[in-house]
Amino acid sequence: MSPGRAAPDDQTTRPAHDDRFKIGLVLQGGGALGAYQAGVYQALHEAGLEPDWVTGVSIGGINAALIAGNHPEKRVPRLREFWEQVTSRKVWIGETPGGDGIRKLHNAWSSLLTSTMGQPGFFRPRVTNPWLAGRGGSGATSFYDSGPLGRTLRTLVDYDLINEQAIRFAVGAVNVGSGNFTYFDNADGPITCDHILASAALPPAMPMVRIGDNHYWDGGMVSNTPLQHLLDHAGENNMLVFQVDLFSARGPIPRDMFDVQARTKEIQYSSRTRLTTDHYMQLHRAKVRMRKLLAKIPDDKLSPKERALKNELAFLPKINILHLIYQEASYEGQTRDFEFSKASMLEHWDAGMRDTNQTLSHRDWLSLPADEAGVVVHDAHRPEG
Repeated sequence: MSPGRAAPDDQTTRPAHDDRFKIGLVLQGGGALGAYQAGVYQALHEAGLEPDWVTGVSIGGINAALIAGNHPEKRVPRLREFWEQVTSRKVWIGETPGGDGIRKLHNAWSSLLTSTMGQPGFFRPRVTNPWLAGRGGSGATSFYDSGPLGRTLRTLVDYDLINEQAIRFAVGAVNVGSGNFTYFDNADGPITCDHILASAALPPAMPMVRIGDNHYWDGGMVSNTPLQHLLDHAGENNMLVFQVDLFSARGPIPRDMFDVQARTKEIQYSSRTRLTTDHYMQLHRAKVRMRKLLAKIPDDKLSPKERALKNELAFLPKINILHLIYQEASYEGQTRDFEFSKASMLEHWDAGMRDTNQTLSHRDWLSLPADEAGVVVHDAHRPEG
């Protein structure tokens, strides 16, 4: 099934935009798995749930730019154009094979092609292997050239539109010199193509990107999800957040070295949603207690700073997080994030649409959390939490 054809059986289950919420879309990194996020966005778009805030890391940053850098009616076509382009190489003669064993062979061959030949419109191998390049040379610090991605994004993304700030937009990257994580946020300054490339510059595959006097690598090296950035900057806005992860923190115990490689990558790149939300809930509960204590003290007994704090705590935002996590197929392994076949892209896209429609069918999950809770998390694959 091609992107755009998956849809819920019951169209009435999809909610209308609730003006009490600002809608956030948080996109994790994960290479070829990013087509899942495109499917998630298409389902949200068809449900009338356009984001007020979109933020991502690595491939999530690329998808975020394709969304924020286009008007709503062009977003799905631009996402489709990008993913069709970067998966356009023919991998298999004839139809995609069925059966787990043959499909594993298909995906292994696809991954090998990506490793040796790069991907159209995305990246290409260096002519000279970096181990053989001169120290300090332009090709000495990465195996691939990301120039094709820059040209693709300059064609598909309207950076003037991003910088108009109709949508709050941010991508995460790591300062190579200092090791500090940073966000390039359109609320803080103009966004260019280089900021997107920096967020997706995973070493040693991709080259670091120079912005001003600093060099940057992929933000997934430090934090593969920008949820914390959104929570820290929510202000007084109630938020309905769709967090879309491409690696699951939970998984089976490995039984061979292939499993070890796959599980290592999952643990390394899975988001720490529970850690982030637990911290936010603890902070919220402390603010609620402080607000109750200050309410018991007459204003004339409070210092100016205490009165300012009392006013600040008068309204605390409520955050509702709908957590979507890509569920890998049985034939996918540790190479799934750089397996760019057309067949896998379509499967990932349709899975994103399917999981989002399933999530939206739980209408009670779209309600604001209780004032005492501050933040709640729902996961359609683990409805018990």
